[in-house]
Amino acid sequence: MSSREEMLARIRAATADFTGLPEVPRRYRPAGRGPGSADEALVSRFAERAGDYRATVRCCAAAEVARVIADAVVGRGARRIGVPREFPAEWSALLPGPVFDDPPLDVAALDALDGVATTVAVAIAETGTIVLDTGPGQGSRAFSLVPDYHLAVVRTGQIVAAVPDAVAALDPARPLTWISGPSATSDIELSRVEGVHGPRTLDIVIVAVLTTGGRPPWHPPRARGPGADRPARRRRAGTGAPTPWPRVRSGPACPA
Repeated sequence: MSSREEMLARIRAATADFTGLPEVPRRYRPAGRGPGSADEALVSRFAERAGDYRATVRCCAAAEVARVIADAVVGRGARRIGVPREFPAEWSALLPGPVFDDPPLDVAALDALDGVATTVAVAIAETGTIVLDTGPGQGSRAFSLVPDYHLAVVRTGQIVAAVPDAVAALDPARPLTWISGPSATSDIELSRVEGVHGPRTLDIVIVAVLTTGGRPPWHPPRARGPGADRPARRRRAGTGAPTPWPRVRSGPACPA
């Protein structure tokens, strides 16, 4: 008998008289803001929190997705970008060197890519987290973890308020990958090393999707000429005091 088998045998013997599982209290406090409930404030919070985790955040209208994705990829110096099955064809139309995951790419082929572009299942405003569940447009878990660069497209309707809202919206039987910024770790001296367990670079493109009222929950700002990638400023309603937009690593400012 191996040490593992002996340990498991002792656990089974110690729990043999258990007649049922104890009831686990579920007193979570969801914010009650699930998919489809995002407004300007929720989108702004997600953009700010994702930026705090060193992700580059860009915001755009639905008609601009292909151009924004291509600009982000070119800005990274990437050419060979993996595109998973069921990723919207109109979004990948301007990529300089798309490599389609059909048939599925093996690990060696994924490692040879400059990066990948995927959709997401859910995005969490409170923590700046995106969640992948290998659904349409996301590829396998390895697809987004092996390459060094990951560009994720988030529709505003996929942004929820808090983690309990995300858990309620996700299928626990699916393989879930929770991503808060680029992969990183720190040693005992707190030296940060990125790219250890996944991509060292994460770009997020937030896409305004029309609501049932025919309007997006926020309006992406138009380019303002030279310096348009600098954070914009607006005026508080009823005052003359300027309010900064949330911090954005690159690209046009996101809503406040």
